[in-house]
Amino acid sequence: MQVDESLDCKGLSCPMPIIKLSKAIKKMASGQVLELLGTDPGSKTDIPAWCEKTGNVFLEQKEEDGAFKFYIKKG
Repeated sequence: MQVDESLDCKGLSCPMPIIKLSKAIKKMASGQVLELLGTDPGSKTDIPAWCEKTGNVFLEQKEEDGAFKFYIKKG
């Protein structure tokens, strides 16, 4: 998967990962992919819900080394 931007939100709790995601994705072009790294378990439901609400595409979620990786394509 081609990742255009990476955003490190490890150690941040809700709502900070969503706030940072929202700001970062606004700067991106439609179709670009953002990788968000986080440790907040709530992000597993918050990020897909945010994508659905905002018209962005939730591509994938992985878990590696105690952190979550989310892939979002700008709508």
